[in-house]
Amino acid sequence: MADKLRLGLIGASVSGTWSSRSHLPAVRASSEVELTAVCTTRAESAEAARQAYGARLAFDDYRKMIASPEIDAIAVVVRVPSHYGPTKAALESGKHVYCEWPLGRTTAEAVELAGLAKANGLVTAVGLQARVNPAMMYLKEQVEAGFVGEVMAVHVGLMRDGVLSRPSHRTWQRDAELGANTLTIANGHTVDAMRFVTGDFARLSAVVATQAKQWLDTGANTWLDVTSPDNILLSGRLANGAVASVHIGAIPFAGSGYRMEIYGRDGTLVAMGEDSPQLSQVFLRGAQGSNTLAPIPVPERLTLAAPATPSGEAVNVGQMYTLFARGIRDGKSRQPTFATAVELHRLVDAIKEASDNGREVTFA
Repeated sequence: MADKLRLGLIGASVSGTWSSRSHLPAVRASSEVELTAVCTTRAESAEAARQAYGARLAFDDYRKMIASPEIDAIAVVVRVPSHYGPTKAALESGKHVYCEWPLGRTTAEAVELAGLAKANGLVTAVGLQARVNPAMMYLKEQVEAGFVGEVMAVHVGLMRDGVLSRPSHRTWQRDAELGANTLTIANGHTVDAMRFVTGDFARLSAVVATQAKQWLDTGANTWLDVTSPDNILLSGRLANGAVASVHIGAIPFAGSGYRMEIYGRDGTLVAMGEDSPQLSQVFLRGAQGSNTLAPIPVPERLTLAAPATPSGEAVNVGQMYTLFARGIRDGKSRQPTFATAVELHRLVDAIKEASDNGREVTFA
């Protein structure tokens, strides 16, 4: 491998996408990753991305980009239903892969991709960026160091506004079968952050509901039927014995943002943000042996993204690229991998099962 990890990014549109808001600026700022190539479905948009972000190569066919000997790793930053094809092709070609979450449209796709990566000895990363958010990393350290003592209760909430309408390019998410909705994305990221910090569920009950059964397509000014869930409520016990409750919702107006509260025998820790922790900055507060929460600063040592990384959504993605590149160099994966993704896919399946069957699900 060259001095920098040579990356080819699939889904490199420059116009308002997740890629243009996070991946492309994060890689451009990186001191450890080079944006060698970009790929979109059209030659003109690929060339526009190449010029805008300083890539050396542009492709309109991901198969040709994957075949290039000038590329060490592939980033797959396209719609969820399209993750499987390019990720599988990259792994079969011996390329390391960073794929956004969810890894596949289904758990079966995720299991296949994780197995292929393992069989080929490749380093993977999955876009569960809350696990590399500096505040969440420090929160995990504090729990493990005993700040709250025995964890007794955990409560997590994320309420996002704007559920009643979508621009035309996002109305495809109304179909639950396509795998990109509040259950898989907002809930997946936010519950995974809790799992990362406090440990996994031992058993849970769930309600998965579609409260807004139509969306207004703001481009076409038409109402569309919706099957994707928009409210997820979980209750259960964690493996460490703590009780846990979670409410992730997409609601019409005035969402309250993100909050995770961890209550222990010796103290309390609270994490707060404007949006889910993979996207936004998170602030920590804590109390030990008292009822007064005080701010907890996050050490600079946990900021791994390059200093030139723009603030906002690019930060945690930059964190991930740093760890991905280092993992390829030294063979020690410190970032969430495809195996992490499979675990979360299975948890999401269990949540749906618990809701559909109206009974508690237990984990061995």
